[in-house]
Amino acid sequence: MSKLAQLRERRNAKAQEANTLNAKFPADQRMPSAEANQLDALLAEIEAIDADITREGRLAKLASEQTDNLLNRVRDDATRDPSKHSESAKALRAFLGGGISGLSDQQRQEMLARQTPDIRAAMSTTTTTEGGYTVATEYQRSLEAAMKAYGGMLEVASIINTGSGADMNFPTADATAEVGEIVGQNSAATAADTTFGNTALSVYKYSSKKIALPWELVQDSFLDIEAYIQGVLAVRLGRITNTHFTTGTGSGQPRGIVTGAALGKTGTTGQTLTVIYDDLVDLEHGINRAYRSSPGFGFMMADSSLKVVRKIKDSNGRPIFVPGYEQGNPGGAPDRLLNRPVTINDDVAAMAANAKSILMGDFRKYVIRKVMDLTMFRMTDSAFTLNGQVGFVAFQRIGGNLIDAGGAVKYYANSAT
Repeated sequence: MSKLAQLRERRNAKAQEANTLNAKFPADQRMPSAEANQLDALLAEIEAIDADITREGRLAKLASEQTDNLLNRVRDDATRDPSKHSESAKALRAFLGGGISGLSDQQRQEMLARQTPDIRAAMSTTTTTEGGYTVATEYQRSLEAAMKAYGGMLEVASIINTGSGADMNFPTADATAEVGEIVGQNSAATAADTTFGNTALSVYKYSSKKIALPWELVQDSFLDIEAYIQGVLAVRLGRITNTHFTTGTGSGQPRGIVTGAALGKTGTTGQTLTVIYDDLVDLEHGINRAYRSSPGFGFMMADSSLKVVRKIKDSNGRPIFVPGYEQGNPGGAPDRLLNRPVTINDDVAAMAANAKSILMGDFRKYVIRKVMDLTMFRMTDSAFTLNGQVGFVAFQRIGGNLIDAGGAVKYYANSAT
């Protein structure tokens, strides 16, 4: 079993242990201090394992990206095949491995017979004329790239595909305040027309911005530089679209889910950088239970806000946050808050005065519409050829909007003071 698999199995066991311990005591019973300390220790251990899992994942990714180098293979074949070693090379290796005592009797006799100078001072890897020229400069055959997580919206939104990019209209109706009446005999019913609205979903053409590579770099780099550049362009599109699907203004860009959501709860005075349990409960109950029963209902917040929430404990000293399982459900079980799944989206504002820092609701009401999948272009036309370059750019036609007539998604705003 790989180390990464062992870490995941260990995290799963610790998460199960934490949930079992948390469930031992009813909500109205204070958890004894010993068990509370044990639960805190388990949660801290889960955090440490999460960091180890992230680290091991990066190492595995780097290892898979390494590419063989022909020169290294030829050199290795020449140095590792004993049949290709000279007798002097064999003697040198034997000496380096065990000193004089590492030499065979024959090797020691031949060295003395030839009055060979002290083998210990014969060569050097640092002096070029004494062998340094034969030592190749080593490079890791992969690129260490900075990492920063993004996304969240594609995980929970509804996604549709259309054949054209013309505006798509979604008729809406809010009859939640409309009621019937009692009428007497031979009395006419009161007129009360219902009303309709419309929400449009537009599509926008996104560009990754172009990158031009000189031929020399494409030919001489020991990395698969073209594959790396294509990955960079895809990430650029992923980042900008997730930002717009989260906080887009709706003017010249998609309307983000935060922009389209209604206020659900303003933080209690003093909660400029934090949130209290009671405010989370108020936020949840500020959304009609018709939406709360939806399978798409949950929380969304930045990772920094989740860190704040993880430290909230009830009156019995138990954390209200429940870590998810690495295994069990298909794809694992998500972290839960108030028994609701939590989606991490770092484009949601971090906690600050007046910040819309926590979303809650049925996120399937946000519709992402694709007209053209992410398409990569490799350009070798005259504009690049005259400069001795190859060009790369990616495009995507996509849009999004919150299609909601009744307050399916609401936000928590931190207190102003």
